[in-house]
Amino acid sequence: MLKNTREQLETRYMILSDLIKQIENKLKHLPSGRIKICHHGNTVYYYLTGYNDAKETKLLNRDDYKLIEDLVQKSYLEKVLRSTRQEASTLEKALEHYPMIIAEDVYKQLSNERKNIIKPIITTDEQFIRNWLAIPFVPKEIGDGVPVYITRNGERVRSKSEMIIADRLSANGIPYKYECPLKIKNGVIHPDFTILKISERKIQYLEHCGKMDDPKYTENSVVKRVNDYSRAGIVLGDNLFLTFESSETPLDVRVLDELINKKFK
Repeated sequence: MLKNTREQLETRYMILSDLIKQIENKLKHLPSGRIKICHHGNTVYYYLTGYNDAKETKLLNRDDYKLIEDLVQKSYLEKVLRSTRQEASTLEKALEHYPMIIAEDVYKQLSNERKNIIKPIITTDEQFIRNWLAIPFVPKEIGDGVPVYITRNGERVRSKSEMIIADRLSANGIPYKYECPLKIKNGVIHPDFTILKISERKIQYLEHCGKMDDPKYTENSVVKRVNDYSRAGIVLGDNLFLTFESSETPLDVRVLDELINKKFK
């Protein structure tokens, strides 16, 4: 789905409101007064002003370091507080006028009868997903002798771990294609999973590296493949992600779920 700006504004407003309370509480425990910092040559001098409503300025020494520290911190917190209050006030006004239903959601609110007639001016997430999944492709052929693993979506994959990955993506509502061909400069490769990050309508790739204790596999199937991706402008950690396992360390579903929640939704 397209990012809901109202939700983002509300989240930011809540963060700022909490920050204001924290700062106000901290300021209650800090002393009165201000610190004036002066330089003379290489020497720095700290002066106390406005302490307990006193008008005179007092030169502080090393014994007053805690007071200096508190008042410098106080000055910083006051500046942050002013900025935070200003932003929070702006967001509060924006939220008062921001629509509860954004343009992308209008179609969702209609009855099925109207949906069947209307041609949406904005492609909904559901339509975008359907259109993307409907684009035909020829997956890489799975030869004889490969164990049969079938995902919940009815696809045949090459390993139990790939079946787990496919099923976890499906369970989280993440649209994907298995071994969909991708043209690069050196020819065509077949990423294990081509993933549609619907919140940004962005294509990402997930490769499962399943034989990490095999040096030849690591060199040919991991290193070279990642380099191929990089040359094609597909960058590890941005739109390319890897999962790993070896004969001694199976796929960690907890790591997979964290990857799904943080990168693919």
